[in-house]
Amino acid sequence: MQNLAGTDPVVAATISDSRQLIAADLRSLIAQIDTSIRLIEAAITLEDTCDPSGSTDVFVLDDVTPRYATASAALGACRVGLDLALESLPGSGKLAETGRLIG
Repeated sequence: MQNLAGTDPVVAATISDSRQLIAADLRSLIAQIDTSIRLIEAAITLEDTCDPSGSTDVFVLDDVTPRYATASAALGACRVGLDLALESLPGSGKLAETGRLIG
């Protein structure tokens, strides 16, 4: 019998438990990405409302919207990769018709 007393709990976990831990971690990362995307969308909306078009006393020196869009696209790509990683774990869930994972 193997002594796992000094082993990291993730390493000592059974295969089924470790898959569940990995799936939970991936779902957590997906949730964080979704939150970041919503924050970026809110920041874009806020900047749009703070800069009324045609205002003569407002000078736009740098439009940060393309940077927000680039960051949002990168996060979206990360989310797709994480969805794929989660889907590839045995027993972690299946894609629903909406393209989101369930399980």
